[in-house]
Amino acid sequence: MAIDTDHLKSLLAKWQDILRLRDWDIKVELMDSKWRKSGDIEIDAEDKKAILLINESPKSDNLEELVVHELLHLKLWDMDQMIEMLINLVYGESEKDPKREFAYAQFMKLLESTVEDLTKGYLVACGSKQELSFGRLRSQVEEETAGG
Repeated sequence: MAIDTDHLKSLLAKWQDILRLRDWDIKVELMDSKWRKSGDIEIDAEDKKAILLINESPKSDNLEELVVHELLHLKLWDMDQMIEMLINLVYGESEKDPKREFAYAQFMKLLESTVEDLTKGYLVACGSKQELSFGRLRSQVEEETAGG
């Protein structure tokens, strides 16, 4: 899927409004297609600035879903950071500690599934008719079938 930057910016403006993120300055940057992710968001919470990073050839088939997903990460950022700090306080900061690694992995899995569920819910509630993306799942299936 090729990215229409004007459409991307209009989706960003629409969802900043819906998600009550109007007080944030958010810039869009397209990333090289070799980048492994479809999207990400870099956040400076103190200055209320963020950069929405979108792969110029994302695995996702639904650009709106991708924008909403990343903006929900922004919406949940403070809670995300608080839980990461708590994990570090309880288990230390060594990424090689199996207890910390387990707690962090479980937290990230829960965060991603929550963001995915919220994304789907917002899209349905706002009347989106576009099919949800199965790009990440499709990639997993392709990797598994290529290897075996």
